[in-house]
Amino acid sequence: ELLKKGKVGKVIDVQDFDLEAVNSIHQTPGHYEMSASQYANPANKGAFVNKLDFVVLAALEIDTGFNVNVLTGSDGVLRGAPGGHPDTAAGSKVCVIVTPLTRGRMATVCEKVVTVTTPGDCVDVLVTDYGIAVNPLRPDLIECLDKAGIPHVSIESLKEKAYSLVGRPDDLQWEDKVVAVLEARDGTILDVVRKIKPLEL
Repeated sequence: ELLKKGKVGKVIDVQDFDLEAVNSIHQTPGHYEMSASQYANPANKGAFVNKLDFVVLAALEIDTGFNVNVLTGSDGVLRGAPGGHPDTAAGSKVCVIVTPLTRGRMATVCEKVVTVTTPGDCVDVLVTDYGIAVNPLRPDLIECLDKAGIPHVSIESLKEKAYSLVGRPDDLQWEDKVVAVLEARDGTILDVVRKIKPLEL
């Protein structure tokens, strides 16, 4: 709709999940498709993710090192797949994570994420319903927010606020069996997901 109304110049899709978007590619000038390699292949220097100025992403969890988890729930169970989360975070000039401070009875901002999906050195800003935190690796962004009069706090203070609202979670109990391996963009192992121990009553 933004393209049809002239609000954006182009829309380029890798995947479409609804018929309206599929039809739009065929009928709307300026709506294109691209391959997954064009989108985010780390060996492709012309990948679109490397041309992003900003990316706004969600998180199941984010820790005080700005590491993000979008793969497993706070119970350690697989919830989905990371998709382009780590690719767009690494490729963009500024990565903004937007998430509520808590979900139900669980802290979204925590001491240590269950699974590192996107490393903290790729995440620049966290926006929550209780405040904004900027990664200390980005003093330029801190300066910009200060000049604009936009208040921000430390991610540690957001974690403490979350824990004051919902409490600190118990440590998860894992078995030795690895059920999933997370590779970084360069093929190195970023993290593993282990089988969760059955709950004993």
